[in-house]
Amino acid sequence: MSRLRLGVMVSGRGSNLQAIIDQIESGRLDAEIAVVVSNRANVAALERAKRHGVPTAVFERAEFASRHERDMAMTRCLREARLDLVVMAGYDQLVADELLNEFAGRIINIHPSLLPAFAGGLHAQADAVEYGVKISGCTVHFVTVGPADGGPIILQKAVPVYDDDTGDTLSARILEEEHRLLPEAIRLFGQGRIVVNGRKTTIKPAN
Repeated sequence: MSRLRLGVMVSGRGSNLQAIIDQIESGRLDAEIAVVVSNRANVAALERAKRHGVPTAVFERAEFASRHERDMAMTRCLREARLDLVVMAGYDQLVADELLNEFAGRIINIHPSLLPAFAGGLHAQADAVEYGVKISGCTVHFVTVGPADGGPIILQKAVPVYDDDTGDTLSARILEEEHRLLPEAIRLFGQGRIVVNGRKTTIKPAN
């Protein structure tokens, strides 16, 4: 069986991208990153990719007549890379339905909350602290057409919220779990162990 070909979508620091790269380079994840796509130039994630010899492509909104046109160009780039799986690893914008339909069942995202709580926003950790929840965490889910962060959940990890937490301290603790959870979801996908039935997913036992 050939290695899983990944396309990774990023917008910022790229720490989850680095977690994927580290798992691949250590031999714990049987995959290769065919391309890293960013909607922002000059972000740390692109530098991480370049240091590891991973091809990159940048699609800044200002270079296109509309966001939809930008997303169509991004879709073509991902299609041409012949990917098995698209991974949103800190990508900070919604994308066109056409991109999601192109990779239906083959695009996942990591979100810093226990979905469906605090879905759809970029400040889920701070929102959790402000709301006063006692448990937060992170979720890997399939990305589907419809409400943001509304696709079937693959994996979740709970993280306690402490009385003295701020959005930043909770973010850091959740991020540690994201770095473990996202590569594990990719591994399960590559092994064909994720079964989707409507909104629910089950993980088949390893052979």
